[in-house]
Amino acid sequence: MKQFYSLFLLFASVLTFGQASLDKYDYFVQFNGNQLSKKVDVNQVLNHPIITKFTSKKPDFDLRKYTSIIKLDQKITIHGSFLDSVPYYQVTIPIKNKEAVKQYLVENLKAENNAIQDFGKYAVFTSKGAKKSLVWNDDYLVIFELTKRLPTKFYNEEAAMRAVDSAATIDYYENDTIAAPAVADVEPKASDIILEDDQYDENPYEAYSAEQAEFDRKLAENQSEIIKRLFENGFTAPTSSKITIGADISSWVDYGGMISTLYSAYSYPMRLFGGYDKYLPMQKNFGNFVKGINLDFYFDNDNARIEEIVEYSTEIAEAVSKIGDRKINKNIFNYFPSEKPLGYMSYHINTRAALEKFPSLMTDMFQNPKFAKEDILVITDLISTIVDEEATAKLFDGDLSAFLYDVKEVEVMTKKYGYDENYEEKITEEKVKKTIPLFSVVFTSTHPTFGDKLLQLGVRKKMLIQNGNYYQILGTKEYGDIYILKDKDVVAVSNTLDYFSKGNSSFVKETKKDLSKNAIFGKLNISQTIKAFGQNAKDDELNKMNRFASQFSDFTMESPKKLIDNKFKFVFKLNSLQTDKNIILQTLDLANDMMASK
Repeated sequence: MKQFYSLFLLFASVLTFGQASLDKYDYFVQFNGNQLSKKVDVNQVLNHPIITKFTSKKPDFDLRKYTSIIKLDQKITIHGSFLDSVPYYQVTIPIKNKEAVKQYLVENLKAENNAIQDFGKYAVFTSKGAKKSLVWNDDYLVIFELTKRLPTKFYNEEAAMRAVDSAATIDYYENDTIAAPAVADVEPKASDIILEDDQYDENPYEAYSAEQAEFDRKLAENQSEIIKRLFENGFTAPTSSKITIGADISSWVDYGGMISTLYSAYSYPMRLFGGYDKYLPMQKNFGNFVKGINLDFYFDNDNARIEEIVEYSTEIAEAVSKIGDRKINKNIFNYFPSEKPLGYMSYHINTRAALEKFPSLMTDMFQNPKFAKEDILVITDLISTIVDEEATAKLFDGDLSAFLYDVKEVEVMTKKYGYDENYEEKITEEKVKKTIPLFSVVFTSTHPTFGDKLLQLGVRKKMLIQNGNYYQILGTKEYGDIYILKDKDVVAVSNTLDYFSKGNSSFVKETKKDLSKNAIFGKLNISQTIKAFGQNAKDDELNKMNRFASQFSDFTMESPKKLIDNKFKFVFKLNSLQTDKNIILQTLDLANDMMASK
């Protein structure tokens, strides 16, 4: 019986491929060579001294040999699907001419002429033992592979049923420029399905090998048919409306599809060991929360930046907008530093809005046929009853800022671990000199009594000692003396009392301006931080650190308060002190200088 299930699985999997037309992608990456080539000359990058030094030792990685084939000033794309039904990937590269690719394969990959199939309008090469195919015409080189795998014996019966369920036609290039016809179904022979149960009793691996060989053969046939469909009427390069055209490199992933794949990974074990998978949240619910995620890269003369864009559903976007809409408690600025710190991060959210939206979001996420909607509502009502949103939000209102001021050499108490003459662990405390960072963390809490009562509890339990308007934490002092200050709505935790401005400084004014537009904002001053932490560095290390500091000014991160078209943005930016050349070349110069100084 087990052989019947195994071959039924094979039939179901092949049938899935036979029906699939691969009209959907779950991820899309686009190298916008047409834009980046205007910012930096590709030849300057490929012929940079650090690149040529590397390729002289690793000639197989010399990208210069591809410039005679590939049009690097045009768009290169990678897209595909990781869903269980029809996983595949496709790389699309614009080329200069068809003959150049053939010549490269023959000369560099030692491809024999008879291994290259020329169909007139296009040619195909699949190296021996490989599953991916290289296909090209006069304009494009495509690397294509169906990545479906024959499931292991452990999941045979389960996977057979799943393969039948997933045998559905998928549209190719949804939202794109081409729609291809479906591939005809593959009709299995009776001999492909029916085998005697004891045929492979002497060698249990023989049955699997036969199944794998037949699976691979059918897969190759289907892949060939798809390639034919892509090229026989003229190949059209894939495009995506999800890609950011203005980015130098843009990528997008279907969050729902990615979650479905992860869901499959953890649902099968739970299904096999007790059937608990039926109580899991439905994977489609996760996809309903986040539609997709973009990661875009920009390379300019004065900065390099990464923009992460998360596209929410309308309901989630409304909730996120309310959570990010917070009027900052102005008292917190009294505990911002008077001078620009080495680095800081400030984060402001509406805690009450987050608590109020949490139950309804959980209701949507955990919808499941095994639970009646009324059952979920009972649970969320219970949470809402137990959690007083207004009172709980006052414990932490939503303002949080952290600062790194400087470094300082101090004597601190530290624990030392060892063993006595009886080999028993011995812990001692001793004073040592060490360099510590000077920092503070500041947040707001408008609860009328909780903060004060908590501090007094610490005093009674001899964890804190009160000294005027601040409390000192007792115990070992790895970071020096740490203090807690509570001034009405503001709580500050710090190991120094020397940097608070009382809200009157140019830095406070600058930060207020940044935070008026952003829910999150942070900056790290690279040169000043390296100078502070490099005091005890060796000369060669200090030279490298100073070289880096002379190249880049600061690193910033920000996230705007407002969502545009239900999209949340998070930006990381590395700012350069030099603007005479593209930051890619600047970075290569820096790496070359550092390697030369070894």
